[in-house]
Amino acid sequence: MKKIKLLQSVSLFWDLTEKELGYISEKMVSKHYDAGQMILLEASEGEQCFFVTEGSVKITRLSKKGREVILAILSDGDFFGEMSLLDGEFRSANVVALDDTEVLTLNRNDFLLVLKNYPQIAIRLLKEMAHRLRKSDRQIASLSLSDAEKRIAMCILRIADEKGVIKKGQVSIPKMPIQQDIANMSGTSRETVSRTLKLLVKEGFVQRNGKELIIYDYNRFVEEFDS
Repeated sequence: MKKIKLLQSVSLFWDLTEKELGYISEKMVSKHYDAGQMILLEASEGEQCFFVTEGSVKITRLSKKGREVILAILSDGDFFGEMSLLDGEFRSANVVALDDTEVLTLNRNDFLLVLKNYPQIAIRLLKEMAHRLRKSDRQIASLSLSDAEKRIAMCILRIADEKGVIKKGQVSIPKMPIQQDIANMSGTSRETVSRTLKLLVKEGFVQRNGKELIIYDYNRFVEEFDS
């Protein structure tokens, strides 16, 4: 029953009944990863996909100079590792636990069988992959066309869209990534991130409360930086 409850938070499975979720959950294995632990290694063979039920992970690659580039941050209800199961190729990125993280895993044969038996999951998977592709396109455009400060602001917007809680025009990001991770996401330095965040606070765009970051006026922030 616990696995079923956890699966109900994953968008891929929203169209399934509790009985159907029970069938799938029986094929899954629970795993725990400590903060900082490597979950997947780029270029390794892909035999499982992963569904995050608690905690968060970062998807990364290394640049030619050996610098970490963060492609995405995933948390409860997100999933990863499905691409290698679909095309049979090696893993395309590293995955590292940001916090103590719990996942449910599904092996290749069971994953493909689930897609065959439940077409609605395949449709949701296609929608999610299209969404990720559009997001990647925006990220590439941001990295290639914008100055450092704007890239950081757009990175904040991206995190807000994915993890933020909106209320009366304000968006709260309860657990903002550390400055080095923001730098790795935006292709800048930690010092530039620190300077930009201080400037955004000074100009009244955001407020910082420990790990929480609040965007005072989301629409104003978008108009200023996403254009």
